[in-house]
Amino acid sequence: MSTQLKKGVLEMVVLSKIAEHDRYGYDIYQDISQNMAISESTIYPILRKLTKEGLCETYLRESSEGPPRKYFRVSKKGNGRLSELKKDWEKFQRVVNKMIRSDRYE
Repeated sequence: MSTQLKKGVLEMVVLSKIAEHDRYGYDIYQDISQNMAISESTIYPILRKLTKEGLCETYLRESSEGPPRKYFRVSKKGNGRLSELKKDWEKFQRVVNKMIRSDRYE
């Protein structure tokens, strides 16, 4: 998948992963990287941006594997934004699919 395409959808993907259930950064990275080639360092700037914009909130939770982990949960504002992003994505997909599915090349 092209880097530009990934950049365009990663905010929506990260927000949707957090909306599934509260998560910490590395957990989000592992989940997404199973389906999309990304680096771990890509996730953290997105998480900071989402938090700064009030789309998610953070809290610390003790970990049996080391220091406490910072968990992220989607805020009410974040749920609204995620809904908007998904609608935009669906519309975008329909438009692109319509444009690239032309019979003139068959």
